Amino acid sequence: MAKRDVPPRWDRKMQQRLARGEAAALGELYDRFASLVHGLAHRVLGDEHAADAITREVFVHAWEHPDAYDPRQGPLRSWLATLTHRLAVQRLRVTETAALAREGSGTAEDLERRVRGAAVAARADYIVQSMPAPLRSALERAYFQRRDYRQTALDLGITEDEARRRLRLGLQLLSTAHDTRAPGAPPGYGGAA
Repeated sequence: MAKRDVPPRWDRKMQQRLARGEAAALGELYDRFASLVHGLAHRVLGDEHAADAITREVFVHAWEHPDAYDPRQGPLRSWLATLTHRLAVQRLRVTETAALAREGSGTAEDLERRVRGAAVAARADYIVQSMPAPLRSALERAYFQRRDYRQTALDLGITEDEARRRLRLGLQLLSTAHDTRAPGAPPGYGGAA
């Protein structure tokens, strides 16, 4: 396992290439993380066009400010997720505040409740997308296919003990979606930005 203060090589090299202005680096970054960024933005905003706009903003920011990412602070994936979350929450607050003013219904507490709910849902999506494939496949079978640990073990060709372990670890990771101070959480991710 890599030390926390030693960033992954790909992340360091990508940051350096962006800083040099390599257009191909931006293309690679987009290819690798566009679906993550768009998915998180869509989860917070619930609007395809707004998610497209946030996705563009995130990659423009990465291109124009490559030094804003510090590889020693964590993975590039987490930095992009944090940036996406912050921009999407800002946009949600602006649009919802405008809607409250226009309609005259709802309160600031309603707005904050919606923002918190969207943030937790986006963090849960990020956790599921980031977890190791064996944990994710066990959770997907249990949740979407309504399989118990015995059926999951059979489906995956693993022991029942291993299926229980994977499900338990996956659920423990997911349970941190409400905790913005969870170990491994991107700084500020999941809470009100």
